[in-house]
Amino acid sequence: MSSKYFGRYDRNRTLLTEKEESNLDFFKTIMVFLLSIFILTACNSSSLKEESTAIMKTVDTTFHEKEKKTNEKSGKVEFFLPKGYEVKEESPTNIILKGGSNTYILFINPQEEPSSDVVYKATIDQYKNLDINKTYKQDHKFGFLTIKQLDNDKNEMTIGVGGAKITTQVKTSKLVEESKVMMQMVNSVNYNQ
Repeated sequence: MSSKYFGRYDRNRTLLTEKEESNLDFFKTIMVFLLSIFILTACNSSSLKEESTAIMKTVDTTFHEKEKKTNEKSGKVEFFLPKGYEVKEESPTNIILKGGSNTYILFINPQEEPSSDVVYKATIDQYKNLDINKTYKQDHKFGFLTIKQLDNDKNEMTIGVGGAKITTQVKTSKLVEESKVMMQMVNSVNYNQ
């Protein structure tokens, strides 16, 4: 079997065959591809520290906006449910929502007024330490934002107003947009007793 030698040399200064040359080119192509994926992944992933200012500002702005008009009712609770979200399960104090690939738990304590911090205190007592713990006040309203960073670029985010809070797990890169929608929902909660 005769091998045609190509014009490149390997480390030992031996001329490479055409097949060896082809294998070397394939290996280089794979390495460049893998390196590109690594660089793109590293550039696209954001850290909680980088996103925290934008998240807190978004929640603050949304908290101070006029409440969204309610369009969903569950028992004695009325709230704003954005387009593309749906109610999956209901109980007197918990409503399980689905929006895209995320599941949300909307908790309501009808005994607490919008100015109450009882649900907030109970929420922060559940964690040893939170990565973000921010409160907001306006007239007769108390709001809060907590975020606990989990593994694999996931975070547990809870946003509340008075006796209502909503919790979900979300990727770091989606925290800002999720925080706005979550505050809109929880800020709109009305309980008719």
